[in-house]
Amino acid sequence: MIKFFLMVNKQGQTRLSRYYEHVDIHKRTMLEAEVIKNCLSRSKDQCSFIEYKDFKLVYRQYAALFVVVGINETENEMAVYELIHNFVEVLDKYFSRLVYINVDF
Repeated sequence: MIKFFLMVNKQGQTRLSRYYEHVDIHKRTMLEAEVIKNCLSRSKDQCSFIEYKDFKLVYRQYAALFVVVGINETENEMAVYELIHNFVEVLDKYFSRLVYINVDF
């Protein structure tokens, strides 16, 4: 099960966050800071799966944007890794389409 979904830039600023379980705002801030630190400090050669506390982190980097998903230990990491890629492709198609629509006006 997915616990949370984050989109973070290279400076460590959260651009999008979605939690699927209730988490206090103070705990969210601390969790995001630790998750971001763990993911941004890794090199591109390292695995995109991290075991963290009682869940796993699956992340993927696209240019200056990191997409991080927190999952429970029974979830399939490769399926989530592919989910991230599909999500980014959908965003890319949607927003590139909006650019072309706005140009016509």
